[in-house]
Amino acid sequence: MLIATLPSSFPAELVNQIAEDVLAAFRAAAAAQLPLSELIINYPSLKITARELRGGAVVFLAPKGLDARAT
Repeated sequence: MLIATLPSSFPAELVNQIAEDVLAAFRAAAAAQLPLSELIINYPSLKITARELRGGAVVFLAPKGLDARAT
């Protein structure tokens, strides 16, 4: 199931690709018996934080620089 609170202007293909890549990373870690519960990926203008949820994941997308304003 995919639930999003992103603006409709955010490309659906990109959302799907991020979801697939995040789930693949968690599956690969589980297959290698590596404990992985969170991924943080920093791009120049976007921060992706993903947390594993028993076969699924919750993924947060935030514009870069949002962290600095929150602290």
